[in-house]
Amino acid sequence: MDLKWNDAEEIAIRLVETHPGIDPLTVRFTDLHRWITELPEFKDDPAKSNEKILEAIQMAWHEEYQDSKS
Repeated sequence: MDLKWNDAEEIAIRLVETHPGIDPLTVRFTDLHRWITELPEFKDDPAKSNEKILEAIQMAWHEEYQDSKS
């Protein structure tokens, strides 16, 4: 499955798998952007992201992170 910027929940799942134990709320947007674009399934234009998109992904990742801890 190819991931695009609007696939926040799927990206969040991949980030939990790739960066286990990292609290998403401690990750800078520059690092988050890089980690997303480095995902093998990510096939969107890296320049099409913005703060709103990254924040949505970060919040989805935070939910997944919280679920993985319980």
